[in-house]
Amino acid sequence: MSRSIFTIFITTLSLLWTGSCWADKPVRVQDARGHWIELAAPAERIVALAPHIVENFYSAGAGEKLVAAVSYSDYPEQAKKLPKIGNYKALSYESLLALKPDLIVAWGSGNGDEMIQKLDDLGFTVFVTESRTLEDIAKNVRFFGELAGTSENADRTASEWLKRLNELQHSNKKKTPVSVFYQVWNDPLQTLNGEHLISDVIQTCGGRNAFADAMVLAPKISIESVLNRNPEVIISSGMGKSRPDWLDAWKAYPTLNAVKNDSLYFVPPDIIQRHTFRVLDGMEMVCDHLDNARIKVGAGSI
Repeated sequence: MSRSIFTIFITTLSLLWTGSCWADKPVRVQDARGHWIELAAPAERIVALAPHIVENFYSAGAGEKLVAAVSYSDYPEQAKKLPKIGNYKALSYESLLALKPDLIVAWGSGNGDEMIQKLDDLGFTVFVTESRTLEDIAKNVRFFGELAGTSENADRTASEWLKRLNELQHSNKKKTPVSVFYQVWNDPLQTLNGEHLISDVIQTCGGRNAFADAMVLAPKISIESVLNRNPEVIISSGMGKSRPDWLDAWKAYPTLNAVKNDSLYFVPPDIIQRHTFRVLDGMEMVCDHLDNARIKVGAGSI
């Protein structure tokens, strides 16, 4: 055997050995509950129990390892083809058992303790995720890369995203604060408190969440409470890509600062309420809206 052929032979064996070792490498990652999730090797059959979890697995380069998802898992385009086993509040446990996943990734505040406990009781390996800050999104994408054996891809995309986040944080750092009421829905009237990731978005854009002090994550509130706090800006989401009609219902209250200043704005929910890399697209819209509001109220330089 010639020296060059021998070198190629040894290199090939080395690559095969390295790949095999990586595939069999044990995984140990701590989830949002503080539980250590241990796998003998990276997961190959993963079920994601929220649309944003699905999207983040694709961002981690592990979308092909997903074997099922829940309703409204529609981004990226490939996600639409995944079998659906229910929604984030109600699952078909029979379908789950038939799929034999080696990992289920759940959304703590969305799926809820009861569903997660039932999955534990059925013997599934469950990784619980939660994002309360913008940086948590990148952290979870990296976790997914570890769990699925695609850390190189996950680390790269997370680093690129964090660079964009840092640029947005820097460019909005010294802006004059304005008070913001974020309206999730109209009936019942609902908002988000200071623990929610969207409050971090508002704060990054130089805003103050008018209901940051609410006791629960997504409180139901009264019209009177909004009038009492008198926000300078109202930002709504709704259900689809179009501005909801109910946003303009606030015009019935002309003494409200947001109405007086014509500062009723809309951001599509998919790019603000899903805890994914696309939230920065929504944040850019929020920052633009707050800039416009500052001009209207003469609150200082942008």
